[in-house]
Amino acid sequence: MRPIALALITLVLTGCLPVTTYYAEGVSTAQLERDRTRCDVQALREAPVANQTQQSAPRYVPRRVCNAAGQCYDRGGYWIPGEFYTVDVNASLRSRIKDLCMTDRGYQSIELPTCPQGVAQAAPPGPSTVLPRLNDQSCAIRTDGGLRIVTQG
Repeated sequence: MRPIALALITLVLTGCLPVTTYYAEGVSTAQLERDRTRCDVQALREAPVANQTQQSAPRYVPRRVCNAAGQCYDRGGYWIPGEFYTVDVNASLRSRIKDLCMTDRGYQSIELPTCPQGVAQAAPPGPSTVLPRLNDQSCAIRTDGGLRIVTQG
């Protein structure tokens, strides 16, 4: 496995990456989930899944032949066909429609840092029930039931 991919997997598994969520101060998380679901449905209705099968470019592999004297030359070769994969060509549009829908409902997309271990251990268990006022020291904790936003200071 490539070192960059391994580092990214480690960051995701350890929860060090920032948390992106929709936010509107004072809104209950239950209302946020209802709005998110309604916007998901609207986006799916307006930009349904449109899977297309595509193929990556084929690759030519030359065949190199070397004799006992160390002289090498190319002799023919072969083609490796491109791999087939599926792409939802509406995925990006669907995401933009959802973002517009959430913005129309008064939310903004925010990114919060993951809370340090000490803050996470001191926070009450479970997700937030109401989205609190944020400050420059706010952070987020991923919980089994959702997200807890902690505002320090």
